[in-house]
Amino acid sequence: MAPASLHHTLSGPEDAPVVAFSNSLGTTLAMWDALMPRLSDRYRILRYDTRGHGGSATQDAPAEIDDLAGDLLALLDTLGIARIHAVGLSLGGMTMQALASAAPDRVASLTLMATAAHMPSEASWNARAATVRAEGTGAIVEATLGRWFTPGFPERHPDVVEPIRHAFTACDAVGYAVCCGAIGRMDLRPRLPAITAPTLVVAGRDDPATPPAMAEEICQGIRQAELVILPQAAHLLAVERPDAAGAYLAQFLDRHG
Repeated sequence: MAPASLHHTLSGPEDAPVVAFSNSLGTTLAMWDALMPRLSDRYRILRYDTRGHGGSATQDAPAEIDDLAGDLLALLDTLGIARIHAVGLSLGGMTMQALASAAPDRVASLTLMATAAHMPSEASWNARAATVRAEGTGAIVEATLGRWFTPGFPERHPDVVEPIRHAFTACDAVGYAVCCGAIGRMDLRPRLPAITAPTLVVAGRDDPATPPAMAEEICQGIRQAELVILPQAAHLLAVERPDAAGAYLAQFLDRHG
């Protein structure tokens, strides 16, 4: 499959190490906004929308996690970027695991937030894809936000959650469904030992979608992985706890960047 054309932004000092951010299912590159102030003065920041999301192209054909990693690799080649510090949350973390295991020479460090190497069951992901194809992402937005944030957070912080809700309901139904299929068929567990980059794994203690046990499984497979579990954080922890997530990320990058 040919790589998808990715909408992206590139900012920060031109001679600085490049940090690339990959978004979660149903979001856009804007989900990383709150982390940028900690990094943008000393890192070159590449953010992009996963295929079928935001401003990136949609291809209505089955895709695998490796195809999503291939999209990013093609973008890096187009931009002339040899190596990145890779950061991904949820689907973005799966994409970055695939990239780091397939092209270890391109990844200087790896940060995986609220993600997994395997997400059973394929049938449940196929059912979700079918629902969204038929009814749009609005049909599942409330259930999704219930997993993404801890109880009471949306009511206390509508200014944070409403843009996320809007991006989710605006997400291309076909693009979302295609990525559901990729997640359902994914099993990166056998490939984790091939990841040689220093790795930071961040999990939300209250995440029902990718609970800490899934983060621990990743750490068991990656030789150089370290684990941080954030309290008072559900699935979209970079949005709910940007202070803590950003601090851990900045410290990790400063050690390895």
